[in-house]
Order: sequence, then structure tokens, then C-alpha cells
Amino acid sequence: MECRDVPAETLYDVLHDIEYRKKWDSNVIETFDIARLTVNADVGYYSWRCPKPLKNRDVITLRSWLPMGADYIIMNYSVKHPKYPPRKDLVRAVSIQTGYLIQSTGPKSCVITYLAQVDPKGSLPKWVVNKSSQFLAPKAMKKMYKACLKYPEWKQKHLPHFKPWLHPEQSPLPSLALSELSVQHADSLENIDESAVAESREERMGGAGGEGSDDDTSLT
Repeated sequence: MECRDVPAETLYDVLHDIEYRKKWDSNVIETFDIARLTVNADVGYYSWRCPKPLKNRDVITLRSWLPMGADYIIMNYSVKHPKYPPRKDLVRAVSIQTGYLIQSTGPKSCVITYLAQVDPKGSLPKWVVNKSSQFLAPKAMKKMYKACLKYPEWKQKHLPHFKPWLHPEQSPLPSLALSELSVQHADSLENIDESAVAESREERMGGAGGEGSDDDTSLT
């Protein structure tokens, strides 16, 4: 996606800033950082709403990032954390390999490439897969772009100098040894059967409750 009027460093900040994500990402239920592994790697939790009547999902990921001159890369994959096992009220999804490549195309523009290899678990109906690939991801990217345009103003009012992804000495997270984690494999998780879920009239009309609206009033 081409992002006009958005510098690469602003998009990079938006993808990292967990407090801002709670403002613009209407799908989020709960998200927080758990611990840091190195100056450019941490472990975090994210849960999100799925279109009704599907069950909501969550994921624990090990994330790493790297500035490369004017470009940036962020990647993650699922891990097991002993203090955050799968919850009964959510389906634990698996990020096999997910991430962003941000490439600067000028002082106020960039291009973002989004890669998502994710096993959502559950035997999802075909209409869910089709809807996700055709509508949900592009809509999420559009919302992220709108959030980037509003980020500089928002950040000036919310700890403008606090950016631990750029300044690791600012991080309040406890340290965690890699040995305490293990890779989360999809086949080791319970498979929730959702194949019989029917598409509601609301879904057919394109009004999925899990998508959120395009209303940006919450960004102030």
C-alpha cells in the first residue's frame, strides 16, 4: 500500500505504539507487552474481535524489529508463555510468520508491505475465509493509514518523547530469557469447530460487527 503524506518513521511508530493502537484499532479487545528479550525484541499479547457469531481470537507473539536506514522491518511469530496459556473464552490463533516492511519513498511518503501467515484455528466456514481475504485486510490497512495521518498530533499530547522501540533505555518491561519460551505450533492447540456457523444477514450486507467503523473520533 502506498502511503502519501505519511513518512516511513511515522508508520513505524504507529505500528509500535501500543497505547495508540487501542485508540484506532476497533477490533482490539486487549493488548499489552509482556517482557523484553533484547533491545529490539519483545513478547506481547493481543486479542481481537471476530465477526459474530464466531469466537474471538488471541495470540502471544515474539516480535522483533530493525531500522534499516530509511526503511524498517517488524516481524513476529507465535510462542508459548508459561503465564499466558490459552483461555477458554477465546480461540488461541497462531502467527506462523507475520510482519511489515516499510520502505521510504520520500520525506513524506512510504510504501508498506504486509505479510500474514496465520492459522486462526477452528474449522472456519468458507464465507469467513473469503470475507477476510477480500475485505477485512484491505479495510484494516485503510484504517491504519488514517491513523497514521492523525498520529503526530495525538503523540504530542501523549508522552511525545516516549518511544522505547527507538530508545530501549526507556522500556519499563522486565527482561525475559528466550529459554522460557517455546514455539507455538498450531497442531498442539484445541481445534474449535466453527464450520457450521451460518453467515448472518448483517454479514451478507457487509456490516460485520468485528470490523469496526470508519469513525475516527476516538483518535483525539
